[in-house]
Amino acid sequence: MLTFNKEKQELTLKLVHELKNPFINKKNGSVTLISEDKTLYMYIACSNESKPFKNCDCLRKLKEYLNNFISTNSYNINIDLDTFLEFYSDKKERAALTIFDSILYNDHKKISRKSNSSCESNYIYNLITTKHLDLESLFNESIIKMEFVNFARDLQDLPPNEGTAPKIAELIETKAKEVDGVKCTILTKKEIEKIGLNLLLAVNAASEIEPRVVILEYNNDSSKEKIGLVGKGITFDSGGYNLKGAAGLANMKFDMSGAAIVSSTVLALAKCKAKTNVVSISMLTDNRIGGHGTLTESIIKSYNGLTVQIDNTDAEGRLVLADGISYAVKDLKVDKVFDVATLTGAMRFSLGIWHTGVFTKYDRLWQLIEKSAFNQNELVWRLPMIWEHLEIMKSTPIADLTNTGQPNAGAGSSTAAAFLDLFAENKPYLHLDIATTAQDKGRGKAIMLKTLFELLKNDY
Repeated sequence: MLTFNKEKQELTLKLVHELKNPFINKKNGSVTLISEDKTLYMYIACSNESKPFKNCDCLRKLKEYLNNFISTNSYNINIDLDTFLEFYSDKKERAALTIFDSILYNDHKKISRKSNSSCESNYIYNLITTKHLDLESLFNESIIKMEFVNFARDLQDLPPNEGTAPKIAELIETKAKEVDGVKCTILTKKEIEKIGLNLLLAVNAASEIEPRVVILEYNNDSSKEKIGLVGKGITFDSGGYNLKGAAGLANMKFDMSGAAIVSSTVLALAKCKAKTNVVSISMLTDNRIGGHGTLTESIIKSYNGLTVQIDNTDAEGRLVLADGISYAVKDLKVDKVFDVATLTGAMRFSLGIWHTGVFTKYDRLWQLIEKSAFNQNELVWRLPMIWEHLEIMKSTPIADLTNTGQPNAGAGSSTAAAFLDLFAENKPYLHLDIATTAQDKGRGKAIMLKTLFELLKNDY
């Protein structure tokens, strides 16, 4: 539990950067308990070694230090906010946000199916300050934002036998009922068939579990542009007839991360009563193999009328997203489209596990997402998306598009983004590929939710 200037605890965590006590550990980020002082001292150096962090973006290091501390802490404590913000005085609000978010993220009781797991966190973290009382409103906003970060993480962490498309849709709907101002619509398989979201149906074809499309709408300012957030919601990805190997099946329950993130972003904005106009579309299904499964080289007509040759049934995420983007543009009349998806394994070779890949033809969208990500301590990097990438996706002689392009061309993440951009029908479009940033060590991270929250709260 995190509180702001509430009942004081017996122990206090302070930041120190000048050592007056010889018993304090001098390692950056280390925490030393001095029982006589009833104080835990977190040491962060001002040596030449640490100056590059301090002069650039040392807050990610602070985040790491707090993560390490909270994961091993076994006390109710005060956190002396003033000592931390004195050290980070040139970036006070971002430092405070780092502290709030890190505690709320790490103190969250993650879902578990272990027979001996406890249900609640046992420790109190009470922020104390005499100099920064004005930060209480930022604290309250962080409480709301992180509630939905943690909700998205719980959806991500569901085992695939539990986290089916109908179940995830039900959980999102239940959560939406707690938030004023949100309209929730769930499309069943019959409704999806009637509408004609054929690419989604093609991915779902081998499954005995029906797909769902979950739409959350929040409009607290009709004068603003309507932003569509489309999320990939593949609850488990076998690869279909282009079947994955055993190693490739690991962590495929996280292939629905985009859907969890976009839904939770809308709910966070609504609970904060942000002045924005936003809708999320979550495209939920699993991708299985079976007698009714879509065959490789099948041609399916998409919702916007373009025909797609499915040359690889394991490139299914772009198929469900294409129909979701078209639905956002045609039926929900959005002005801009963003999508979030665990889309391409190629991201591991370009950006590794650290940065989320950003693809857009619109410089202003990149500038805004970069700024928001920086403020929320999330790492992003812009990758190219050019007309040649789209030409690769038109290489089939008997359909409008292929879902894979030419195997030897490379740039798999960029060609996938170019494929999706076509379905935005000239609306400003931004694609976030979280294939390597969605989870860490088997736990969901709800990556980019904080960035989208910041962006839509402040700029849209």
